[in-house]
Amino acid sequence: MKVAMIQDKIIAFDELEPVYLDRGFYFGDGVYEVMRSYDGKIFALEEHLQRFANSLAGIKIAGVDIDRIHARIQKAFEAAGISNARIYFHITRGSSAREHDWDTNLKPNFFLTVTNVTDDTEAKSKGIAVSTHPDWRWKRCDIKSLNLLPNVLARHDAVQKGCEEAIFVDEAGLVTEGASSAFFAINGHTVQTAPLTANILPSITRKFAIKAAQNIELKVIEKSLTPQQARDSDELLIAVTTKDIVPVVKFDGKVIGDGKPGKYTKLLIEEFRSFTV
Repeated sequence: MKVAMIQDKIIAFDELEPVYLDRGFYFGDGVYEVMRSYDGKIFALEEHLQRFANSLAGIKIAGVDIDRIHARIQKAFEAAGISNARIYFHITRGSSAREHDWDTNLKPNFFLTVTNVTDDTEAKSKGIAVSTHPDWRWKRCDIKSLNLLPNVLARHDAVQKGCEEAIFVDEAGLVTEGASSAFFAINGHTVQTAPLTANILPSITRKFAIKAAQNIELKVIEKSLTPQQARDSDELLIAVTTKDIVPVVKFDGKVIGDGKPGKYTKLLIEEFRSFTV
């Protein structure tokens, strides 16, 4: 008889709930999105849904009705009644016995949560510290997959060092992005960030941060930089869904500028807010 064990309890394999056979648990075989709302309005919903559709296509999960996902998000958001909310959802390929290949008739599994999010005013006003970490992620970071163990390990390493975010550095010695954020440097009137390639997530917040930079007449360069160039920059910042733009005032222990959020970073924070009303 085939059996399974959950904690100390043995049950017949055929009696397992489908959740225990989810390919997301076995293989990280799924994709996800995180979005947020500002004062009762979901920010950049269509952009997030388009990226989600691209991620689904990227790992060959077919048959998902994006309009239905849209409706589910709205329904859950309205039911939660949280004005400033974090909305997380994912789809896995489905539940089945553990085999690497999959049955094309599998029904995808959907999961969503709506929880509170609070703007970290202290981080915005004082800035945060970040530390670098080797970029151990897979080679298709443009797909927002559930495979996040390298991100988890990098963030843990950063926290152990007293930092709030990890910044990945690839094998060529170039900064890619944060463990859960896009990364920017400012020098003079120029904002620099890594170009969108297969090793960079097409961050929605990154897109609006670039738009904000252009609106305040900063030049935007999409070009990779080294950790040393980052340390020598006038200003640094990250862009992340739940916090939008956050100043970085310390990079691998080195104080950036005068150790306070820079003037252009402050302007970018203000300009970004205009997108959320």
